[in-house]
Amino acid sequence: MKELIEILEELHSDVDYETCTTLVDDRIIDSFDIVTIVAEVDERLGVMIPAEEIIPDNFNSASSLWTLIERLQNG
Repeated sequence: MKELIEILEELHSDVDYETCTTLVDDRIIDSFDIVTIVAEVDERLGVMIPAEEIIPDNFNSASSLWTLIERLQNG
């Protein structure tokens, strides 16, 4: 999770990713940010997020994104 928070903080350092659950809904992150997150997760964590998983529910919080990453890792 620490690595994911670092990726997110590089995009928007002013967000409390530990508590925010509306990253997409409140337009804190946009489609360009999501593309960047997907690329960084692949590069740094070795987890490829397939297109069908790129939905708001999976990106609304660091916690939901981390759950997705863990699910994909355990495949």
